[in-house]
Amino acid sequence: MSNEPWVTLQQVAEYLQVSDDTIHRWMAAKHLPAHRVGRYWRFRLSEVDAWVTSGDAAPKDADDQAQEQ
Repeated sequence: MSNEPWVTLQQVAEYLQVSDDTIHRWMAAKHLPAHRVGRYWRFRLSEVDAWVTSGDAAPKDADDQAQEQ
């Protein structure tokens, strides 16, 4: 069992330097790893890092790039 703390959506947004809305979009469209706890979303930064480094966070085409800006 990991002792890594759970973090909030706002903390992940700050960590990745993106908006809360971007995190919500990534959760819906790109399967950002998130866990629902009651009515709140919680994240493990190690899972978020793995998701980013795997390339799953990268835009798939020019439309995605334009949306992110």
